[in-house]
Amino acid sequence: MYKEKDAEGRYRGGPAYYIEKAMGLKWYAVTFAVATVIATGLLLPGVQANAIADSASNVLCGAGACEAVGGAGALKLWIGLGVAAVLALIIFGGIKRIATFAEVVVPFMALAFILMAVIVMIANAGKVPAMFADIFSSAFGAHAAFGAIIGQAIAWGVKRGIYANEAGQGTGPHAAAAAEVSHPAKQGYVQAFAIYFDTMLVCTSTAFLLLSTGMYNTFRTVTENGKDTLVAIVSGVPGLQPSEGAQFTQAAVESVLPGWGAGFVALALFFFAFTTIMAYYYMAETNLTYLAGVKKTHPLATLLLRLGIVGMVVFGAYHNAAMAWTLGDIGVGLMAWLNVIAILILQKPALIALRDYERQKKLGVDPVFDPEALGIRNAHFWKKQA
Repeated sequence: MYKEKDAEGRYRGGPAYYIEKAMGLKWYAVTFAVATVIATGLLLPGVQANAIADSASNVLCGAGACEAVGGAGALKLWIGLGVAAVLALIIFGGIKRIATFAEVVVPFMALAFILMAVIVMIANAGKVPAMFADIFSSAFGAHAAFGAIIGQAIAWGVKRGIYANEAGQGTGPHAAAAAEVSHPAKQGYVQAFAIYFDTMLVCTSTAFLLLSTGMYNTFRTVTENGKDTLVAIVSGVPGLQPSEGAQFTQAAVESVLPGWGAGFVALALFFFAFTTIMAYYYMAETNLTYLAGVKKTHPLATLLLRLGIVGMVVFGAYHNAAMAWTLGDIGVGLMAWLNVIAILILQKPALIALRDYERQKKLGVDPVFDPEALGIRNAHFWKKQA
């Protein structure tokens, strides 16, 4: 609703824009923009890079590559450097063909991944009833082994669920603003559907993969002498920690489709994670553009952002998963707390736009948005369109 066109004719928008225009709080908008540059430019890319390096090294080490380069750590560093090089080609060199290729491939990879989960569940059909029994008994705290950790499970679910569906985090509106639509509610419906697709289909498919094959570890935290330690309740894949998620999924698929299951998961994860890193750069750049205002973004600021995100890709790939997730959680928290407060306050214009869209749909016309007629101020782009 509050997006703009920048000097190069590209759409820009997001929480910083709607906080300033709808709430009239420039300082709050600037705070969010700075937090987003830090989060999406420095803190969050490491999570995705680590997932790529973790899954790829798992496959390559199995083929003997670890010994050739001097160990798993060295291999992950080389993978990180490779991912960073491709990212640099896109953001420095403007090679849009790779980005376009990824846009086409990712939806097919998502569907292939869901199909893979269905195949694995069919192969383990005899274990599916017990799997659902475990899910429901655990959800209501009735499972003898898992009942005591229901609070921890919910906390982990919320923390990791935000990464999947982005609801309330403040990242989604940046991508939504870039869409070409005749009414903002059209894109609002697309964004809402994305949450169901990501969480209900892709993430639930992953859960079913792990549970139906038994390739998962469950831990509870025990505190002794002021120190927290993880104690295993279930060890389906001995030796793996909770943060090493990709390898659990690879083990699950490999148990049914040995020889190529782990490679398929690594390839799918590369496309999912790499496109997310590209999106993070776009979000960080958008907020730099906002901070520059009517001026053009200073070349030095853009250069530092590009170097920063490329460097964090290498850092995240090389360091352990726990470090990457800790930085990522800080990034999510920085954005989410600021954005959730804003969207709770800004419900009114969103609901007005939604009712206007539904009214026009009932009339059988293609909805168009006229903010002036609806009493919505400062939606300058849409005012010009109308």
